[in-house]
Amino acid sequence: MTRRFAKTRTDVAALFFTGLTGFSTLLILALLAVILTYLAWLGGGQISWRFIFGGTDADMFDTEKAGVFPMLIGTAARVFLMTLFVIPVGVITALYLTEYANPTSLLTRVIRSAVNNLAGVPSIVFGLFGVGFFISFIGGSLDSLTASPEPRWGKPALLWASLTLAVMTLPVVIVATEEALKSIAPGLREASLALGATRLETVLRIVLPNALPGILTGGILAVSRAAGEVAPILFTGAAYYLKDTPHSLTDQFMDLAYHVYVLSTQSPNVEQTRPILFGTVVVLLCLTFLLNLVAVLIRARIRRRLRSAH
Repeated sequence: MTRRFAKTRTDVAALFFTGLTGFSTLLILALLAVILTYLAWLGGGQISWRFIFGGTDADMFDTEKAGVFPMLIGTAARVFLMTLFVIPVGVITALYLTEYANPTSLLTRVIRSAVNNLAGVPSIVFGLFGVGFFISFIGGSLDSLTASPEPRWGKPALLWASLTLAVMTLPVVIVATEEALKSIAPGLREASLALGATRLETVLRIVLPNALPGILTGGILAVSRAAGEVAPILFTGAAYYLKDTPHSLTDQFMDLAYHVYVLSTQSPNVEQTRPILFGTVVVLLCLTFLLNLVAVLIRARIRRRLRSAH
């Protein structure tokens, strides 16, 4: 009788927590649906080919003439450059911590502490760091070496904004890559070493290919976080108004997220430009979704190849 009562109580508890989990999931999905529906309702009417591929030559506050193409190119460029910078550094750091470093050494503890603390730094601090380190120190030093009459490197630019975002998203890539590397069965490493492969060959030919889907997951998370950030690029590269798209790494750029900030705080008539504001938000969400979708499709294709290889 006692066993039956205990079993019934356990089943009730399991049913309760299962229902609570399902309710929480539905609540999150419902909130997401409400937000997307609200944004689409307010900004969907502004979306058109003219709005997407139009520029800011006439007036970026005119609902009939303004376009977001320069912001679209600038956002895609800085996210793409950020990904090129952060993925190699994050993967190499995670490889060192997982495959080579002594877990109890002082250096390893310092690196892990630095990664954990870096993940909790506010984004505005990264923007100030980018101004001080990348623009003033590195950019100013490059201008001094080239003896340029006008600053070319020591000013806000696409390159410095992308590097600042790379530093900000570095902990995300490191943690995701570490988890992916730890999920690889130790038997694969041992079998490779037993067959005469060196540790480097084992890492390059066995560990990394199998961990690649998890590494791409870290890249997806980094892109998702960086796409909507304004504070890190506010001082390091984003421009209030430009007629053209960036042509080099030293050019400033217009950005969708920063443009949303401009429209909501510095517009001469906030109510009049509200359709442009919400239309820009919709374009930013679509761009983020598209970038994530590309990464997800690549990850799924790699997973299929790994499964077929096994």
